[in-house]
Amino acid sequence: MNQGKPTAIDLPEWVRAEIPETVRRALQEDVGSGDITAELIPDDDHAEARVITREPMTLAGSAWVDEVFHQLGGNVSVSWQAQDGEPVAADSTLFTLSGRTRAILTGERTALNILQTLSATATSARRYADMVAGTGVTLLDTRKTLPGLRTAQKYAVTCGGCANHRIGLYDAFLLKENHIAACGSITGAVEKARALYPQRWVEVEVENFDELVEALASGCDVIMLDNFSLDDLRTAVKTVNGKTRLEASGGIDDTTLRSVAETGVDYISIGGLTKHVRAVDLSLRLID
Repeated sequence: MNQGKPTAIDLPEWVRAEIPETVRRALQEDVGSGDITAELIPDDDHAEARVITREPMTLAGSAWVDEVFHQLGGNVSVSWQAQDGEPVAADSTLFTLSGRTRAILTGERTALNILQTLSATATSARRYADMVAGTGVTLLDTRKTLPGLRTAQKYAVTCGGCANHRIGLYDAFLLKENHIAACGSITGAVEKARALYPQRWVEVEVENFDELVEALASGCDVIMLDNFSLDDLRTAVKTVNGKTRLEASGGIDDTTLRSVAETGVDYISIGGLTKHVRAVDLSLRLID
């Protein structure tokens, strides 16, 4: 059970609902028919442990860690020293554990695997968010997530100060070149989308100004400007003049992000928020 601080970032219900199954699959993958190494330890042995970070990070994933030890039993208590969304300095204690030694050691790798990945995602998001601070732009993630961790990584992005694009293929339309070609035109694709699911968000990807004009006339909710130059982004912002939202995407990195944000677009989507993360270096040690 969690005896420490609550998460600083509220867990949406659509995230919370998936945690038990995500953890169950992760434990099954690692533990399988049983942790034979843990059987070396007496069943009634109890211990305390702490988890530290070896590098600066933004924390995300505490609820998944809690669920790991909840599912393993062993009366393991988890006491958090930091909250999701909080920056943590190198060599800081993230949480301590107390309970059955076998359960602590069996859950160690699963808990740390999830926490190091989600915290890496939050740390990446925080770095990008800081780069555009003061511009008014909203940074969005994409569907370029680790299989099985879509919901978790989407949550971690919000811990780092960025926002979620569509969660999957089911909750919003994103009409790309092939969809538009198959439907005959931008106008036709938007009309079909509105007819099928009137309440769903409709976004259109465009590659030039002719497509931009047609997309604007279609009444879509967002226009994605794919690989537009900085000058073209500025022109697009003036052309649209607030009539709909604009999203910049494609080829945006550390060297161009701030300049793109300053063009006046509403959103910038960056696959690297979730795709290019490097796991945070975490360590668990038993306390003597």
